Parts: sequence; structure tokens; C-alpha cells
Amino acid sequence: MAYHDGNLKILSGSSNTKLAEAIARHIGVQLGACETRRFSDGEIHIKLDESVRGSNVFVVQSTSAPVNENLMELLVMVDALKRASAKTINVVMPYYGYARQDRKARARDPITAKLVANLIETAGAHRVIAMDLHAMQIQGFFDIPVDHLLGVPILGDYFYEKELDKPVVVSPDHGGVVRARRLADTLQAPLAIIDKRRPEPNVVEVMNIIGDVSGRTAILVDDIIDTAGTIALAANALKEAGAKDLYACCTHPVLSGPAFERLQNSPLKEIVVTDTIPLPQNNGCSKIKVLSVAPLIGEAIKRIHEQKSISKLFEPHV
Repeated sequence: MAYHDGNLKILSGSSNTKLAEAIARHIGVQLGACETRRFSDGEIHIKLDESVRGSNVFVVQSTSAPVNENLMELLVMVDALKRASAKTINVVMPYYGYARQDRKARARDPITAKLVANLIETAGAHRVIAMDLHAMQIQGFFDIPVDHLLGVPILGDYFYEKELDKPVVVSPDHGGVVRARRLADTLQAPLAIIDKRRPEPNVVEVMNIIGDVSGRTAILVDDIIDTAGTIALAANALKEAGAKDLYACCTHPVLSGPAFERLQNSPLKEIVVTDTIPLPQNNGCSKIKVLSVAPLIGEAIKRIHEQKSISKLFEPHV
């Protein structure tokens, strides 16, 4: 159904055009005419092929790999919209790159997630819409509104409909307990926690499993799966602890380096992800199931444009 309001425009960067198109279809509008070009030295140039004057513009851009290219493209696009007299510029970041650098974990560390927030604001954004930020405090890095949408209700609906036998939701670390608890509540399932340590980046050692997983269907849940080292080790540990069937799910399938091979070779039966980050074709892993966040983001955009509350979108709807 067409959405008849010419003051709402959806534009897409080049990082996740398929998701942007799906969001536009859900709302009932055409994706705005915008072109990204490169000069011979690699500089980014944005060409807006339609007027945005006086419009509420929503720019869909995940700052996934190549992270720096996609981030710079987003900043240039926001600047172009500001200079083209858009009424409001709303940055839709299904995946917020650099979110894992959210604090000083050791001496002389940068807080890059805050730097990215500063850049987006300085470019001219009026609002940010993000999915499953790695750390909740990132919302406070901005001095503009941040609408934080959650992926757990989408994942929860999927697993609820599967009617798994004796499910137990497993958090792969202590930091993900709140997220795992939301999924456990949706499925009315118990919770278990993997006690691990990370001696260095992308290196994980499983220490212990807190909770009973024996004879149960275990569902590992995280916001991000990157190299899949954590998930693969956790799956092996759960199998050794007597878990019957193993599933994993996340909102953001970063899946870099050996991730696809690790997931394919793991004891996991299925890995459920969303389309906040596009997956490469022929990735070598037959276990991945992709769910779309387009309806959720589309509804959020419509409500923001119509100045309605979007708080009910944050709640599980099983």
C-alpha cells in the first residue's frame, strides 16, 4: 500500500541497499534517488537526484565492512542533505560500527564509539535510529535523540514458533545476560551463562557453564557474531555438558575471517541472524537463517515521521 506523504523520504547508502529497499516497500514509498560516486583517488561524492527541501529524510546505512568507507559515505550524505535544506536528517544505522570500543578497557585506549557519535552529530544529523547497540551507554554519547530498536523480539518470535523441546537460553558471557534474559522470558525458558575470559581481542577461553543444559535444546544469543570463535567454543562446551540440540542467534552477523567455516564445522544445528548486515553469496555455511528487520525499522520510521510513540516497538510481541 502506497504511503501518501511527500515529506517522507528514504535514502540508502551503498552498505545495505536491499534492506533499504525492503524498508521503503514496507512503508509504501519509493527509495529516494541518490548516487554514490568515487573520484579516481577514492574520494566519495554524493549526488542527490531529487529535491529534499523541507522533507523528513531517513538515511539507511550500516557501518559494517568496509567500516571506514561506509562511515565516511554516511557523513558525506548527511552533509549533502543538510546543504540541500532537508527539514530533518534521521540516520538509520541497522549496525553501528565501532560500537565495541565504548570505554577505556585499558590505559590509553580510545573511545571510538563516542568519536563516531561526535562525527555524525557534527555532520548535521538530527536523530539516530539503531538496532541492538553493543553497549546501552552509546545512546548517551549523542546529544540528539537516539531510538534504540531491539532484535530479540524478532528472534524470539522465530524460536517460539519452532516449539523447541525443553529450550534453555544461553548467554555466551556475563555482559549479554540482560539480552539473554529477554529471550528467555519470551520463550518461558531457563537461563544459562558461559563463564569465559578474553586474554586478547578475538581470543576466547571458556571457563565454566553456569546453569543446567543437560538434555535441553540450547539457544546461544548474542548481539554480534564476528569471527565466531566465542560461539563455536560455547557450542562445543554446551555439547560436552550434555545439551541435546544447539542453536545460535544474533542481530548483527559481522562474520569476518574464519567465521563461516567455524559455524559450518560447529555442532550448531542452525544460526539465526538478521539482515542488518548483508551476507555474501556462496559463503560456505548452509546453517544460516536470515530474518528481516525491515518491518520493525519501517514501523519506527513511520511513527517518528508521524510524531507518534515508538515505545511499544521495543517490547516483545509474542
